[in-house]
Amino acid sequence: MLERRVVRRVLFELTPIAAMVAAPGLHRGEADMKILFADAVDERRLERLRSEGHECVVEPTLTAESLPEAIGDAEALVVRSTKVTAETIAAASSLGLVVRAGAGTDNIDKAAAAGHGVYVCNVPGKNAIAVAELTLGLILTLDRNIADNVIDIRQGVWDKSRYTKAEGLAGKHLAIVGLGEIGLAVAERAKGFGLTVTAVRKDDRSASVLQRIRQIGIRLVDDLPTLLAEADIVTVHVPKSEATTGLVDQSFLGQMRDGAFLINTSRGEVVDEEALLDALTNRGMKAGLDVYANEPGASQGTFDSKLAQHPSVAGTHHIGASTEQAQAAVADGTIEVIEHYAAGDVINCVNLVGDPVGTDCIVIRHQDRVGVLAQVFAVLRSSGLNVQQMSNQVFAHGGAAVATIHIGGSELLSARSDVIAELSAIDEVISASFSEAN
Repeated sequence: MLERRVVRRVLFELTPIAAMVAAPGLHRGEADMKILFADAVDERRLERLRSEGHECVVEPTLTAESLPEAIGDAEALVVRSTKVTAETIAAASSLGLVVRAGAGTDNIDKAAAAGHGVYVCNVPGKNAIAVAELTLGLILTLDRNIADNVIDIRQGVWDKSRYTKAEGLAGKHLAIVGLGEIGLAVAERAKGFGLTVTAVRKDDRSASVLQRIRQIGIRLVDDLPTLLAEADIVTVHVPKSEATTGLVDQSFLGQMRDGAFLINTSRGEVVDEEALLDALTNRGMKAGLDVYANEPGASQGTFDSKLAQHPSVAGTHHIGASTEQAQAAVADGTIEVIEHYAAGDVINCVNLVGDPVGTDCIVIRHQDRVGVLAQVFAVLRSSGLNVQQMSNQVFAHGGAAVATIHIGGSELLSARSDVIAELSAIDEVISASFSEAN
């Protein structure tokens, strides 16, 4: 088998970024990759990868415990719910890419991947519609008591007098916590039911997101307490992180109205379950839940949960993204990530630094010739400078290029002019200059 060498020219860190990042040199030529799928996948979706020469190994029964032994010489790993631990990363001999076939990546040890120079990528937004549809389904279930209706009528019980007691949704206030792709998809559908949709104003939203907010007609408020106090229904759509774990706690729930609905289709750990149980029991609140803090890891089994069994809860089995439409879209997105990686690009990477790093930036205009950058790196190394990020852009037709190199260690230099002089002395270098890193 051909030796595959990956040259990584970027710094890994636990900083998520949504956009495509500058890709390192990953040209593979005609060499194929071995790709391990550690969760179930539609075999028909793999035909494209196999036709491109890649070896696809599907082992859907793998677990966090068995994956380290199975990873072997796989160069790419695809998972849905299977946990990718530090042990798996360390056991891999050729791994360069882990793809989460979905949006959340909390089941992957991103720090371990970063430490081994392994990209962690996701497939965001592909299941947004499916999760939004379930969210609206849970809201309707709570308002119209659909779950209890079904149970009674299947048992031969007719109780129209009980089930006619429903307020309806039109004119109610829906607060969305987490206005990403899923939150926006929920808002679009909620407007069709006549709900007033609100969210918290944020300064860092992109122009395209702000445009969607205006088009949908979402009303923005200044802070979370205001959002919660006005809401008849609160739906949560945030990723699992340190900041969001336990977000829905006693204080959060205390700012909601008595009798309000809480919907959670994000991650179980976002909710303090004891605090929610208290609110359900003592304040007349209801909850529609698709996720739980202690839900089973397997697709089948028993589930002992006070929260899931509470009479004021309408619960589902963590199925938010599980529609055929969503899974097809996620599968296509996963293949797209793999194909980009094989071609030398990295998209949807969540463990790369998004902003420039380093103390300084050196800009080098040079002839596009073999060995020029090798000479540049030799000068930087001899000067004690560490290359942390770089890009090299080649001009069309002119035979020249510009290398932008973010470096660390320049504070130790006695004279920057000496480094510039050495770089400028390289025959193929047109010019070299220092600038402060942003």
